[in-house]
Amino acid sequence: MRHTLPPLESLWVFHVVAQAGSLTAAASTLGVTQPAVSKRLKDLEAALGCALVRRGANALSLTALGHRFAAEIGQGLAQLQAATQNLQAQDPPLRIRAYTTWAMRWLIPRLASFRDLHPGIDVEVSTSTAMVDLAREGVDAAISTAPGDRPPSPGALRLQAVAVAPFAAPAVAVVWGDGSGAGGRLLGSKVRAQDWPRWLHAHGRNVPAPPLLFESTTLAIQAALEGLGIVICTPGFVQDDVREGRLVGLPGRTLVTGDYYWLILPSGRRSVPLRIFSDWLVQQSEAKTSA
Repeated sequence: MRHTLPPLESLWVFHVVAQAGSLTAAASTLGVTQPAVSKRLKDLEAALGCALVRRGANALSLTALGHRFAAEIGQGLAQLQAATQNLQAQDPPLRIRAYTTWAMRWLIPRLASFRDLHPGIDVEVSTSTAMVDLAREGVDAAISTAPGDRPPSPGALRLQAVAVAPFAAPAVAVVWGDGSGAGGRLLGSKVRAQDWPRWLHAHGRNVPAPPLLFESTTLAIQAALEGLGIVICTPGFVQDDVREGRLVGLPGRTLVTGDYYWLILPSGRRSVPLRIFSDWLVQQSEAKTSA
């Protein structure tokens, strides 16, 4: 059978013109120039062998054939759009590997906004502190920390800076006293074992006792909430706890460590959903640099 369909792009341009009612409005909707829209219409009319629009000095209207054709292809294009959206909705979820605390207290609270923007892209989050082999472990992207001038892998995208400060439950905060740390056990994570020494050194203080290190900052934060000591962590991780009075910030400035969170991406071609998620993640990091 001889192929008689005109180019889909031309059909879509005519559909938009029919809905918009003018070449100028259609060009604005399509993000192209008015002459480009006009050329597409002329090519379509030449391919079909009939006039679809009447061109006046300052106006454009559909012919009788144009009205009928617009109604009929409108139904077909709507079905194509629905089929495309259904197909995209069947894409497997993006698999993101991240640190536990960053995932629980930074990423996941923001995923609802990503879903609202991109309802066809699901994000599946797993956690680990170990370096990940994306291809071997079947992960699309991963989060790691590294100095701002030394990305952990080629092509990694730099996200927000790692900054830390001390926090404690109100009952524990009163024993902080002159800021020496006496009377409050220092809590941290094994992944960021140097945060306490670096913060104390930056404030001209000695480490009063080796910090009690947990497997993750999430556990250290929970220990602080239970009154077991003073946790050092990114302020954005505990902003809800501070706002609701479960934790209080202790005297001293927030220390910018020089490390950053990085998004590790696969080499080579990346899927459209991954590119969309990566762009969104960078935008969120730039907008929430204090988190």
